[in-house]
Amino acid sequence: MTWVWPVVPARDLPALTADEMRQVDRVMIEDLGIELVQMMENAGLHLAELARSRFSQLRDVPVTVLAGGGNNGGGGLVCARHLANWGASVSVVLDRPPNEIAGIPAHQMRILRRMGVSFLEKPPVRTGLIVDALIGYGLSDDPKGRSAEFIERANRTDVPTFSLDTPSGLDTTTGRPADPCIQATATLTLALPKRGLLTAEARPVVGRLFLADISVPAVVYARMGLGRPRLFEEWTLVELELPQG
Repeated sequence: MTWVWPVVPARDLPALTADEMRQVDRVMIEDLGIELVQMMENAGLHLAELARSRFSQLRDVPVTVLAGGGNNGGGGLVCARHLANWGASVSVVLDRPPNEIAGIPAHQMRILRRMGVSFLEKPPVRTGLIVDALIGYGLSDDPKGRSAEFIERANRTDVPTFSLDTPSGLDTTTGRPADPCIQATATLTLALPKRGLLTAEARPVVGRLFLADISVPAVVYARMGLGRPRLFEEWTLVELELPQG
């Protein structure tokens, strides 16, 4: 698989725990007034760009987007919209009834329905790409119910799986894969790498690791004592070189 993105050593960047990433989100929203919908749009767009780089052209490529009810799922729905706009044949599979999805993810879902994007009860038998947006960095326990079922089905396929922020089922602080956990071909994490993604234990499920800009101002990191990373001055998406061993 050939990628067009520059490679940056992960060791050159701060790595965040899940609690630190929550703090980043809180400062952006509460202190700076950057809306969640803006961050979600950036996340979904960059994941769609990464997915598009996997194919010479997207027209009629069948894509299955597995989406949860939280913000990670909302980013997956944004990704679905962009891929559909670029010609892919997109199907969305939710891990819960649509009436249980609220807030901004529900807004993204309504947009897709108005566009005529297909919503299915179960993942289709055949697909060319799986987008995993079931569970983000807020994982608190092993996936259960439909989320667990969809993870297990995705792992039984031989098509590429791209995960948003983290493979669903991975603890982004410790790097411990839950049972079950998505085995991603590539993971696009956001803002800064999460510590758990860089561990040797996580490597078999993370696949190739990419990092995307969701417009976090440098002042946010400075307030957290992380310096002022200026990673995205030339690129909005980079591949991370993982530590050896």
